[in-house]
Amino acid sequence: MRKIVESTLMSLDGVVDDPGSWALDYFDDQFLKEAFELLQGCDAMLMGRGIYEDLSWRWPGQTGDFADAINGIRKYVFSSKLERADWNNSVIVRGDVVSEVRKLKEEGGGDLVVFGHGQLSHTLLEHGLLDRLRFAVHPVVVGRPLGAVRKNPKTPLTLVGTHSRESGVVVLNYTVGKDAGRAS
Repeated sequence: MRKIVESTLMSLDGVVDDPGSWALDYFDDQFLKEAFELLQGCDAMLMGRGIYEDLSWRWPGQTGDFADAINGIRKYVFSSKLERADWNNSVIVRGDVVSEVRKLKEEGGGDLVVFGHGQLSHTLLEHGLLDRLRFAVHPVVVGRPLGAVRKNPKTPLTLVGTHSRESGVVVLNYTVGKDAGRAS
């Protein structure tokens, strides 16, 4: 069964919303390399309307390994409001998010990736559909209230890896569930 990996940018004070206003200074070669490697292990992206609208104007026409990967990967956009999805290889998914994502997980192939921690991620976490969470904690204090993470129910996570980038970003990798990633 496919796994779903969430990759979220986070400020030091826990803000996850609007990373375009505070994280762009950290989008260096190391960031692009890691993001590319993440996409290489995945067959498709899952996204809600907000992430789709944010990314779909940024990446078409860009060049490089990551740009080629994000522009080429299959994109499932979960939205009841979006009229069209013109970004290459995108399809709008309507209907029950939970059942549609369960179907996608059961298909063969590589993993699925979700960027950001928006409404779609909340739903996936609430229904036990996220398998791994990857938080890239940026060395910046945004100074506004905590973003969307606070709305989820208490969910135990198991730390399975960490590393830091030259930019000062610390990446924390977790599996969902207590001791979910540890060998016995």
